[in-house]
Amino acid sequence: MTTLLCLIYGAVCIVAFRFLRVPLTKWTATTAVVGGVFLIGAILVVMNYNHPFSKDGRIYFYATPISPAVNGQVVEVPVLANTAVKKGDVLFRLDPRPFEYMVRRRQAALADAGQNVAERQAALRTAQASVQSAAASRDQAKGDYDRHAAANRNPRMSPFSAEQVEDLRNAYLASEAALAAATAQAEQARLAANSQIDGIDTNVAQLDAELERAKFEFEQSVYRAPTDGYAAQVFLHPGMMAVSLPLKPVMTFIHTDRQIFAASFDQVALQRVAEGDDAEIAFAGVPGRVFRARVTKIVKFMAEGQLEPAGSLLSPTASFGPGRVIAVLEPMDDLSAFELPGGATAEVAIYTSHWSEFALIRKILLRIRSWENFLVFER
Repeated sequence: MTTLLCLIYGAVCIVAFRFLRVPLTKWTATTAVVGGVFLIGAILVVMNYNHPFSKDGRIYFYATPISPAVNGQVVEVPVLANTAVKKGDVLFRLDPRPFEYMVRRRQAALADAGQNVAERQAALRTAQASVQSAAASRDQAKGDYDRHAAANRNPRMSPFSAEQVEDLRNAYLASEAALAAATAQAEQARLAANSQIDGIDTNVAQLDAELERAKFEFEQSVYRAPTDGYAAQVFLHPGMMAVSLPLKPVMTFIHTDRQIFAASFDQVALQRVAEGDDAEIAFAGVPGRVFRARVTKIVKFMAEGQLEPAGSLLSPTASFGPGRVIAVLEPMDDLSAFELPGGATAEVAIYTSHWSEFALIRKILLRIRSWENFLVFER
């Protein structure tokens, strides 16, 4: 920008001295030079403070490292590298047989658990019937013993021998023990039959969860595109083992459903730039065109100031850069007619509400920079 302003001022001086016949003396020349230094310096200070400029504009896109959720052998890779795919399109398939076998195994175990539930309910009813039978036997034995014992209480009339009464007493005590054992077995059967969570048998609930997990793993044997985009770095081939390791992805997926444009500015831009300010973008790949934009967000943090847990203390002599402020912009013009890949660079100018008269100079300079993009020289 400084060079452009100097060239423009030099052209104005040439026109003044040569075509407007301004006398060229040591005073006029000195005045032109000193005045130019102060004029250009003032313009730069006001513009840079109130209408900041950046060469670091860029279209940012999202990329996802693709790692399968399950381990398996690759049997098919229908996707081609850098070919557009839709959300839900198949990227690769794993051998589904191990997962199918696991689903069947879990289904069989779940069916067996359901049968066991019916068996435990039947065992509970049997145990409850046994308790009722033992209680009836106990009551009968107790009645026989009580009648014989009551009849022998009169010493003059003892129709039953002492051995008969003692045998009935022993039978009564045995029936009491049998009732206690039947009651304990019934309680054990009740606990087994009523082991539930949310009204479902615990074993059935556990096996049902394992079945759902097996079905999920079976579904994950087919990996589909999470969004619209491209699959990059497709080095996967049938026969390879795909392992669920986050640090070893099998391919990279580029999302096209969301992109952002951001640019970095000197920290002084924080004092004037605000969300909603107008801006203009000049892409390096679209020379001669300037696109309208609007500031949507000013990131209030810089990477140079972050603190992370580490095993060493911070050093006051650590070499941290000054850092730049990041502004997120939303293009207002339609960019779909232009080939602007993710990562495309651009120059950006933001126009604040302060000293708006100098915004015209910034706009002129940005358009000159845009036309300079035609001057491409291959090395």
